[in-house]
Amino acid sequence: MGESSQVGLYERPAAPDGIIVERMRDDHLPGVLRIEQESYSTPWSREGFTKELENFPTTVAIVARRERVVVGYVVAWFVTEEAHIGNVAVAREARQQGIGRVMLEWLLERAVAHGCTCATLEVRESNLAARRLYERLSFRSVGRRRAYYMKPSEDAIVMVRELA
Repeated sequence: MGESSQVGLYERPAAPDGIIVERMRDDHLPGVLRIEQESYSTPWSREGFTKELENFPTTVAIVARRERVVVGYVVAWFVTEEAHIGNVAVAREARQQGIGRVMLEWLLERAVAHGCTCATLEVRESNLAARRLYERLSFRSVGRRRAYYMKPSEDAIVMVRELA
């Protein structure tokens, strides 16, 4: 994947197309909110994101950016030995470029360093692109939450990955 680049205090292989992954800050929120609005039928508010940013270290919120433009983000929670991934979103114009994979790899590395032994998430049953990504990252389906999503009503597939 190329040379290493500094991401926060961690080294990782260089991301595709000049993507930088870093912890989410308040000044990233306009870009995050734009992606949130285009990605979810019931989007989080700015206040919701602000509260999560204040909840460090339980909340781990990251962005991917190309130069100064936020092109993706992840919000997760590290609770005891579990990393629960809440939101993963990539801007429409930046999808299918490996950005989601890079963000999730970054997050999973931090989860292991934090002492997490597993990662969990829910994904819309109809979101085949996301499900394929999670499967490529060694997540497996372990259950279903009926009518978990409200607009429109849809089941969630519960996925888990054991961490080293």
